[in-house]
Amino acid sequence: MRYAVLGTGDVGRTLAGKLVELGHEVTLGSRTKDNEAAVAWAGDAGPRAFHGTFEDSAAFGEVVVNAVGGRLALAVLRSAGEEHLDGKVILDVSNPMAFEDGEMRLSPVESDSVGEQIQRAFPRARVVKSLNTVNCALMVDPARVPGEHQIFVSGEDDGAKEQVTALLGEFGWPAHRVLDLGGIRTARAVEMYLPLWLALFQSTGTSEFNVEVRRAR
Repeated sequence: MRYAVLGTGDVGRTLAGKLVELGHEVTLGSRTKDNEAAVAWAGDAGPRAFHGTFEDSAAFGEVVVNAVGGRLALAVLRSAGEEHLDGKVILDVSNPMAFEDGEMRLSPVESDSVGEQIQRAFPRARVVKSLNTVNCALMVDPARVPGEHQIFVSGEDDGAKEQVTALLGEFGWPAHRVLDLGGIRTARAVEMYLPLWLALFQSTGTSEFNVEVRRAR
């Protein structure tokens, strides 16, 4: 399958690299075609790895992965071109965070989410929120943390969530550990998890952890 991965940071490069390793073709998208990080990644990742602008990447991909910061997501996706997103699954892994005066802030928060904003802005796209509750190493290698810990999906389109769940399976997340939270409105909950994630990171001294949901018998 052909994937567009938008964003050349650690998250984007990690996801793009794993997709290539799994045998998919990937175009890593950035603002400019000659982005240094994207050019270097494509040169190292092999013949199935390409680089280009956000628009190049979205036009190439059958599935679009939003791996830019949540506050940048709408602008980046608009620059990719609505015509290149119509009917496609958009996997949104972003968080709406920024550091202001040394403090982490979320925007939007509580009454909205990045996932919902993307779905509203691109109503013919099939938006699924997932993977934003773990660091990028765990996104593609959940076995780094032992146990039956979970990942979540949110979205309006059941077929899109099934497609993302299958991709998560390729990453090492078995289907029984993928919890469907419901419609895209539930993206608010996983985006608001970030302050707890940060507190756990500061308390444990590691970013390689996850939560396990256990049901009462």
